Amino acid sequence: MKLSKEQQQENIRLIRCKEVQNKTGLAPSSIYAMMKKGEFPPCMSISERRVAWLESDVDAWINERIATHKASIATMEA
Repeated sequence: MKLSKEQQQENIRLIRCKEVQNKTGLAPSSIYAMMKKGEFPPCMSISERRVAWLESDVDAWINERIATHKASIATMEA
């Protein structure tokens, strides 16, 4: 499988639930509940009984949460 230049530059890596938990601080039940509501990136099936997330999707979600937090602080200080 040949990757495009954009894909080669982007950190394309599948991460399992434990790493998602470590990166976000969320419990598995929270991750799946937020996914169900469309508030967290969806996972993908990697085998019959395994799922994983694109690390770049999780990182983007984290960055969005940080930006929202900083914007709310700036609004409160104004």
